[in-house]
Amino acid sequence: MGKDKQEKYDRAYLKMAKTWGELSYCKRKKVGALIVKDRMIISDGYNGTPSGFENVCEDDKNYTKWYVLHAEANAILKVAASTQSCKGATLYITLSPCKECSKLIHQSGLIRVVYSKAYKDTSGLDFLKRAGVILTFMPEKTK
Repeated sequence: MGKDKQEKYDRAYLKMAKTWGELSYCKRKKVGALIVKDRMIISDGYNGTPSGFENVCEDDKNYTKWYVLHAEANAILKVAASTQSCKGATLYITLSPCKECSKLIHQSGLIRVVYSKAYKDTSGLDFLKRAGVILTFMPEKTK
């Protein structure tokens, strides 16, 4: 696929990931993720509490509860529960991965991560770069 066409698809999938993130019940940050393989969306996710838990992500002091799942973890876990595989796929995510999620990304076989905002702690990106995962920072275009 040509560079211009790839960028067009990347922007479209990132836009979809942002829309998906709006489904999150979290107040502090709404993060969305899509996993795309062979130009087909095989999974999606947003940050939130595990199935069966209350849909409140923050505690009384407005800190995120420890058991809240990140968007990319939710998307990867959906693939794990299906007949699909992340091997060779691309993760589109609105916020770059933390160090914990970066391990899941690498181990699941994802080969590329496209993100629109950088998380304050870049150790997840540093790990992915070291692991050979292709990283593409694509900030939202301002109007």
